[in-house]
Amino acid sequence: MSCLSTKKQSSVTIVGALFIALAPGEQTSATYSAEPLFDTVNTYQTTITTNGDPADIYFPIPSNSNTNTNQFPIALMLQGALVDKADYANFASTVASYGFVVIVPNHERTVTNPRTGEPVTGFIAEQQQVHDVLSYMKQENTNPDSPIAGIVNTNKLGLLGHSFGGFVGLAVIQDICVPRVCAGNFTQPPEVMAGIFYGTNFKDPPETGSFPPINNQMIPTALIAGSQDTIADLVEITATYNQIQDPPKALVIVKGANHYGITNEDNPVRDPVRPLLDQDVATETIARWSALFLRSHLLNDTAAFDYLYNSGDDQDENVIVIHPINPLSESALPSN
Repeated sequence: MSCLSTKKQSSVTIVGALFIALAPGEQTSATYSAEPLFDTVNTYQTTITTNGDPADIYFPIPSNSNTNTNQFPIALMLQGALVDKADYANFASTVASYGFVVIVPNHERTVTNPRTGEPVTGFIAEQQQVHDVLSYMKQENTNPDSPIAGIVNTNKLGLLGHSFGGFVGLAVIQDICVPRVCAGNFTQPPEVMAGIFYGTNFKDPPETGSFPPINNQMIPTALIAGSQDTIADLVEITATYNQIQDPPKALVIVKGANHYGITNEDNPVRDPVRPLLDQDVATETIARWSALFLRSHLLNDTAAFDYLYNSGDDQDENVIVIHPINPLSESALPSN
């Protein structure tokens, strides 16, 4: 069972309190000091040559003209089941503004619905994408005709994910091959350095099972939950968080967001509970905390680290943050 700081309540207490009275603050952007580092983000469409997936790539533009002096880590966004990559445009652009090259693929395949036994074809993430994207980004970084030539740090990969995509990311972090998300075998690449996932639980088997221990092998791992989420609800996400074995880890609860707080628009068909938090505020909040978690653990950003584990939830009225009582000290963070 995780120990929490004196400022943070136990996850059980928090879950109970949230169901009693969880509402966002006034519907305006929260006041915070963790502003994006880059004002301009560009994007382009491409095809991942290693697997044929269409993808959108978002990258920051430094204010000086010599972009070769800047190398940005990769952030791979693993999409939620049946959610088009374009629906993550606002989220991905915001993450990129914190100094990442964000790639959002459309990975189409057919799986068997575990509830009905019927085949389902659509956008469904799987673990092999990590290897395919890494290989492709190395090609792009050395391709003189690529918009991101020379600006990608291909030795550092952070994982992002939504819903089923987050389940895939948690399997990658554990270096296990999970049926339905892994074809045959999987070996975790050493470039994977952290992961943070929205609207995700990790049941084994998916959807119907229990919550096994998550052996994250000292890879920093975080979850973000929307308090209005009825697809991956707060109880399930908290149970998943409690099973993450190794710190640093965190659970960020976004008050008033539902399962689609991470996408450009709400989805009333797939999540029947409407959000209480403005969609743009929810998306920015999820993206900001995701980006700062990756900056903290991929780039040894001590300001981001302090925001995550000390001051951020005091500054952001729309979140509650849970983490172990003794997060790693700044001196213990990975070096560049």
